[in-house]
Amino acid sequence: MQDIFIEKIDLNSNQRLEVEGFLSTFNLFFDNDIEYTIVAKTKDEILGTCSYAGKVLKCFAVKNGLQGEGIASKLVTHITNRLFDRGIYESFLFTEPKNLSIFKGLNYHEVHTVEEVSLLEGGMANVRRYTEKMYSNSGLAQEKKAALVMNCNPFTLGHRYLIEKAARENKEVVVFIVEENRSLFPFEVRLDLVKRGTEDLKNIHVLPGGNYIISSTTFPSYFLRQEGDRLRAYTKLDAGIFGKYIAPVFNIEKRYIGTEPYCKVTSQYNEALLATLPQRGIEVVEVDRLNLQEKAVSASEVRRLIRKEDWYSIERLVHPVTYEFLRSEAAKPIIEKIKRSDSPH
Repeated sequence: MQDIFIEKIDLNSNQRLEVEGFLSTFNLFFDNDIEYTIVAKTKDEILGTCSYAGKVLKCFAVKNGLQGEGIASKLVTHITNRLFDRGIYESFLFTEPKNLSIFKGLNYHEVHTVEEVSLLEGGMANVRRYTEKMYSNSGLAQEKKAALVMNCNPFTLGHRYLIEKAARENKEVVVFIVEENRSLFPFEVRLDLVKRGTEDLKNIHVLPGGNYIISSTTFPSYFLRQEGDRLRAYTKLDAGIFGKYIAPVFNIEKRYIGTEPYCKVTSQYNEALLATLPQRGIEVVEVDRLNLQEKAVSASEVRRLIRKEDWYSIERLVHPVTYEFLRSEAAKPIIEKIKRSDSPH
């Protein structure tokens, strides 16, 4: 075989179209959030490609018949070295289960697999060590606990209602806030609002969700074209990781969820939790959402009202700490971003 070289492509040029065309021959497509892409080439022919977004490797493909030529190793080594140069020492990748052996041969380790997708980790990432450290840093005792996983974009009276119910019914409750920073309200703001909005509930412990509570906004779409397939795969994978790793370390025996009348992603996520967690001995408690004026309180409704600047209605839906923040100078950039965005997140 002729010499193979690795080339970085310009994502704002026709080179991107070439990569998209190459991926399409594998029934794959280019994810929208990709930051960096390389190709393996000989002369002008693309033999393979790999990309990353954040610390996640994406859009990996090698031309059929060349899988044993070391191309995969060259691509993945280049990408991980690039991440190392940027100070990122942990990496993750989602792939079809049939590709597991390729990546295991490149020093990636399987975190969890469901029918449609596998999550692997590389570099310094280690799910068991990470979860143990999360638990150690929390200062919590080993007694049985309930848990909630929330985005709180922003923190509403509906979130508070669900947390209060869990607090009444359990000795200790952990609230994990999704850490992936893809929401309109930054993670640090969401975490702070929930902490301050629940500080009167002494058995509530609000913690960052960490690397292994997967956000639907970062779950890759490049090898699952149908939205329904992506939802099923994402929700089963995330529920499985929670049940397999996080719940045992924190001694979580219950997971509280709110009914979801509006968001298809959250509704399907709830279905996955109800199907997955009881198999691991975790009770799922589904709570009817708080209704005001015959309508479920939701963060998406609050964001809609922010776009309309309907502060009277907003004040009735959010916790006082959230309303105080929204009316502060610090919130102005976020409010402007919400007004410009049509994002569901």
